[in-house]
Amino acid sequence: MQTRIVKISGDREKDDRIIEEAGRIIKKGGLVAVPTETVYGLAGDALNPGSSKKIYEAKGRPSDNPLIVHIARLKDLETIARDIPDTAYALAIAYWPGPLTMVLNKKDIVPKETTGGLDTVAVRFPENEIMQKVIISSGGFIAAPSANRSGRPSCTNASHCEEDLGGRIDMIIDGGESGIGLESTVLDLTAARPVILRHGYIDKAMVERVTGPVDIETTATEKPRAPGMKYRHYAPKGELTLVSGEAEKTARRILELAAGHAHNGGKTAVIFARENAALYEGAKDISLYDAGSLNDEDTIAHRLFSILRELDEEECRYIYSECFDTPRLGRAIMDRLSRAAEGRVISAD
Repeated sequence: MQTRIVKISGDREKDDRIIEEAGRIIKKGGLVAVPTETVYGLAGDALNPGSSKKIYEAKGRPSDNPLIVHIARLKDLETIARDIPDTAYALAIAYWPGPLTMVLNKKDIVPKETTGGLDTVAVRFPENEIMQKVIISSGGFIAAPSANRSGRPSCTNASHCEEDLGGRIDMIIDGGESGIGLESTVLDLTAARPVILRHGYIDKAMVERVTGPVDIETTATEKPRAPGMKYRHYAPKGELTLVSGEAEKTARRILELAAGHAHNGGKTAVIFARENAALYEGAKDISLYDAGSLNDEDTIAHRLFSILRELDEEECRYIYSECFDTPRLGRAIMDRLSRAAEGRVISAD
């Protein structure tokens, strides 16, 4: 299959033709990578079991890992979900369109091929205008996980999508860099009290301002209830290890570990906060990656997946990262890093 890459140019007539073509492809059961405000999504017809199967095949994704259904009109929520609590509408008023996914009981119109065999459906109303137009053009209901090969870092630009999915899907719409760079928060509203299944840009405090107290899913279940809960995710090809502790001790420990790899010729890299750059000055034979300032956690979130992909381009074999315990997005950032590291966290002490 040849994957066509088309760029949104700002020329309304040309861009509308691209959107219409994408809609036709999806209606016919094809797949299109589309930008969103979080990361790029791999879009297929959410109500077509065959399209969902194609998404799993293109990504190499386990078929019990649920897909998120994207809508572009609030009224469409009632077409695919039942027993919708008032809390869902309150959250929609506060955070839709935006980076929040709500898990609700599904209606029969949504095939279980889309929901990973579950009786629930994960729903999001994205903010990105390109994605909204593609949703409407294709019929109103798009299944769209992140547009990367399963287990790889999510894609925040079109070139990442081409790297992972070129030759596997019909089209990639190049809409520039994703603004946020982390996938949406996933919130389960089917229990007595809301449960955060995946951390994202909408943090716990923001949710609780609307819903009151929420719980956090802390254990992986045999059957994942939302994307990103069970399987290895976001991982670079090299071995990533997180080092936790006070900044100077962390840097000292990382440099000691890096020195131990010098004899085998494997490239070593370090991901660090800008405030700690001086701690790594003079380090030999180490690739240094400035993730951004701890006072600008949006930038750290935005850069995270790009850095993980740069590490692959540089063929880094050993990767060490500081921990980014920032106030609002720290939990979401560290969720991605810990999954990318497959749980490898060591103390600097």
